[in-house]
Amino acid sequence: MFGLDNLIQTIVLFALPVVFAITLHEAAHGYVARMFGDPTATMAGRVTLNPIKHIDPVGTIAVPLGILMMAKLAGAPPLLFGWAKPVPVDFGRLRNPRRDMMWVALAGPAANLFMAICWAMSLRLFLEAGLGRESFWFQMAAVGVQINLVLMALNLLPLLPLDGGRILYSLLPRQLALQYGRLEPYGLMILIVLLLTGSLWTLLEPFMAVGRWIVRLFL
Repeated sequence: MFGLDNLIQTIVLFALPVVFAITLHEAAHGYVARMFGDPTATMAGRVTLNPIKHIDPVGTIAVPLGILMMAKLAGAPPLLFGWAKPVPVDFGRLRNPRRDMMWVALAGPAANLFMAICWAMSLRLFLEAGLGRESFWFQMAAVGVQINLVLMALNLLPLLPLDGGRILYSLLPRQLALQYGRLEPYGLMILIVLLLTGSLWTLLEPFMAVGRWIVRLFL
């Protein structure tokens, strides 16, 4: 059984990277939607870096905390992910809905890749400042890289309602896109099945590999 102190230290280590990763991801969707003509997220106060506006009690708190606890019980490294309250986007208000949907959807994973790069650059700065690899700040930066790469990869899966599903929908011919869109109600169920069967991480690995390659360019 793991100690309570150890669990609290792990939660503190992960808290800031998780909150930033999810908050900037959602704010990026709203910001790009506004750029392409839809002010819905701005009017709802969601184009903001205030995490309180984006926190979902289940996806932002309960699920990541549950994964941390199960990982501690199993003695395995936590492959953490979660989600925030979806930013409201009225695709019909975009200037070119099918085309612009792709850019709005891509903004979230792009924000996570950007944050992974920033955390990676922090790793180098901490080492140059004399902080060891065992220091709290170095470990937090390493967690920040991993979390953002996982969230980027997860959201790029071509599965509605994930961002990758929106991107694929915008690229498909109209009739095929409409047929593909009918799968959206089953997207969460499919994601859970992939997670429970262990297939999810296999599907994420190609996206993770590309993300790691990009991040290494800045180390």
